[in-house]
Amino acid sequence: MLALVDCNNFYASCERVFDPNLRNKPVAILSNNDGCVISRSDEAKAIGLPMGAPAFKYKQFFKKHNIYVRSSNYPLYGDMSARVMSILNQFTPDVEIYSIDEAFLQFKGFENYDLPSYGNIIRQRILKWTGIPTSVGIAPTKSLAKVANKIARKYPKQTNGVYVIDSDKKRIKALKWIKIEDVWGIGRSLQKQLKIKNVKTGYDFIQLPDEWIRKNFSIIEWKLKKELEGTLSFKLEAPKSKQSIATTRSFETTFSDIDNIKERVSTFATSCAEKLRKQNSSCYIIHVLLRSDWHKKDLPQHRTSKSVILSYPTDSTLVISKAAVQAVTSIFKSGIKYKRAGVIITGLVPTNNHQLNLFNNENPKHKPLMQVLDSLNTKYGDYKIKLANQDLKQTWKMRQEHLSPRYTTKINEIIHIK
Repeated sequence: MLALVDCNNFYASCERVFDPNLRNKPVAILSNNDGCVISRSDEAKAIGLPMGAPAFKYKQFFKKHNIYVRSSNYPLYGDMSARVMSILNQFTPDVEIYSIDEAFLQFKGFENYDLPSYGNIIRQRILKWTGIPTSVGIAPTKSLAKVANKIARKYPKQTNGVYVIDSDKKRIKALKWIKIEDVWGIGRSLQKQLKIKNVKTGYDFIQLPDEWIRKNFSIIEWKLKKELEGTLSFKLEAPKSKQSIATTRSFETTFSDIDNIKERVSTFATSCAEKLRKQNSSCYIIHVLLRSDWHKKDLPQHRTSKSVILSYPTDSTLVISKAAVQAVTSIFKSGIKYKRAGVIITGLVPTNNHQLNLFNNENPKHKPLMQVLDSLNTKYGDYKIKLANQDLKQTWKMRQEHLSPRYTTKINEIIHIK
């Protein structure tokens, strides 16, 4: 059997752990630069606050309904997520972290276990040790575990937050209940095609002939059908190294001068290089993006990008930042107010196992320098050591007017007990 453990309204729940005044109150979490709503508590959903609502348009709505607004606090959410996932590893060695707030668990040799009770033990331990509420869905396949989790989340009083699909009767009842758009893996374009065939529920989907699904869709949709029929097709995945690494951000304000843009791009490139070294990879290709503020239709618009192909793979911040800055300088256009930039590094290879170049190779001094750089920044935090073309005071320069403290990752922001 497989379980899906999902943290309820994760970002809002993290805020509530350290600010009990937010409990049972409507809470909205905003995206980078306080742009739009990316997470809502159940109370905010009940009021009618939509996902993706632009913050500047909903200021009066927030005020009218007494909605507590918070800027996204990713250091806090990331740390709380790590705590939840470490607890899950105590219940089974087979855990796949699916996202920041959910994970699949596989129960091998649990045939004689009372799984509803086991699911409740998981929920209670996570709640007691972290303060984060969760829902648990248990079933023979990943897709059915997703369905079971939705039932547990929808009917917390009846299920006590845990629902187990362990019979064909329960499976069919659940599939007749769930709407096709709520089935894991059914996107918008697929919904439209299925609704032409009058497919409205998960049960309708499994009634379609295998031949028709194979002819009209891909192997993924066929596997999804088998999963909903109770045959395991999507196994737990082992952690993989990323095939590309990206850092893209909107600026706190528009920039029309090249110096500010170069500083931002250098910072983004530095972040990418650090992530690259963490997974012991090097890159061949650096892709730089630059875009104006498309919301301001009355201003000149410019959207552009450039790729740089290196002659040797590198994980050096110095090399990657220099290439990214040169690229953005070449595509910059004067007179344009730019709002967003990004750096994507791809063409990744293992640092200790790649094709050598006879004529061009990285400066051997860079490797020990990067090790010292990472060590110091890990020890002292907040990117204390930076390149000379970076802003020494701030890393992201984001608008975060409603930011809560980083209670668990910043020693001078820990909670104060009165």
